Amino acid sequence: MVYAILIICLIIGVPVAFAIVAALMYFMAVGEFPYHIRIVATQMFGGIQSYPLLAIPLFILAGELMNESGITSRIIAFTNVFVGRLRAGLAMVNIWASVIFAGLSGSAVADTSAIGRVFIPEMEKRGYPRDFSAAITAASSVIGPIIPPSIPVIIYALIVTGVSVPGMFLGGVIPGILLAIFLSIYVMVFAGHYQKDDPNESVGSKRKILLQGIIPLLMPVFVVGSILFGVVTPTEAASFAVAYALIVGLFLLRELKWTDLPRIFGNSMRDTAVIMIIMSAVAAANWLMTYNRIPNMITDFALAYMTAKWMFLVSSMALFLFAGLFLEGIAAMLVLVPILHPIAVSMGVDPTHFGILVVFNLMIGLITPPMGLCLFVADSVANVGLGPLVRQIIPLFFVELLVLIIISFFPVAVIGLPNLLGF
Repeated sequence: MVYAILIICLIIGVPVAFAIVAALMYFMAVGEFPYHIRIVATQMFGGIQSYPLLAIPLFILAGELMNESGITSRIIAFTNVFVGRLRAGLAMVNIWASVIFAGLSGSAVADTSAIGRVFIPEMEKRGYPRDFSAAITAASSVIGPIIPPSIPVIIYALIVTGVSVPGMFLGGVIPGILLAIFLSIYVMVFAGHYQKDDPNESVGSKRKILLQGIIPLLMPVFVVGSILFGVVTPTEAASFAVAYALIVGLFLLRELKWTDLPRIFGNSMRDTAVIMIIMSAVAAANWLMTYNRIPNMITDFALAYMTAKWMFLVSSMALFLFAGLFLEGIAAMLVLVPILHPIAVSMGVDPTHFGILVVFNLMIGLITPPMGLCLFVADSVANVGLGPLVRQIIPLFFVELLVLIIISFFPVAVIGLPNLLGF
């Protein structure tokens, strides 16, 4: 009956967090704790009562501030200097702008929204179909939470498993770049014929463009570098990111206005509340599963029937891909990782490797229907309809799946850089 309540709530559109809480409340009312329904509330608040979690609202706020600071246009101009003249150059600029933007917001949805508003109309002017422009914008935005700083990585490392945040940050660098390379190859081969020359295009001063591009590039260098060298904690680095974004937006670029701040802070609080509610609900659910020894039973089953590491990795990745179709990435992570992480460690899978695989996998879910959030954001910008957008994104999904397979079976692509630097 508990699962029936959960499934029914999800089918009728109840948000994931509230669906979980409804199922928990029913279980507590009829199960072993009829007079202790308040345990649900206690576990919910306990799940988010953590100092490291302050990094999440701060990084969200930093991303919002950078989005409003005129950074996007400078990232595009900076990237255009390097790849804009290649075959399918504008599509490649879209992809590599996402790589740079990843170091600012750590959010795929923010990437899709900010870059999509600029690129989708411009790509259409240059001959690209509007649905393809929206699809490549959504697909490349997946890079955002993989390359540091990354909100899902912080949640995974600090709350779910306790693995090294610097190690996870470094572990996402090569997979993120690999994804950009494979997407670039795809657009060069299959989308190069779309692009038309722009007779009014002005190259401008490359030196000026490169100098302006240094401003957004310095933020991830300072933030990630300070964490890697042990100067600050992730929470303190997030505070620095907010201060940096405010100074750049208000005083250096002067495109951020004081009157914009209430709206930006409001948006950040709303996005933070969504994440925190999900985390608190899943924390209560995880407590209940632990009390009933469900993780132990699943671990015993897996160790008994999965005799090889590759079998576990394939099964886990298939499970996360399936979960990503229906669950928001952070919710799926918080539900499944506490169960699967101990099994991965028991089978000799490197914790950093497994963590990046999980994050990468669930970020692919952002572009898969029916719950792919980046699809909805891209469609809201492009207004082409989900049908044409899904048709265009299917081959891009398989490109990303190929990269997932590569990093799954070649762990050095993930753990090589952290090991090299001692994490």
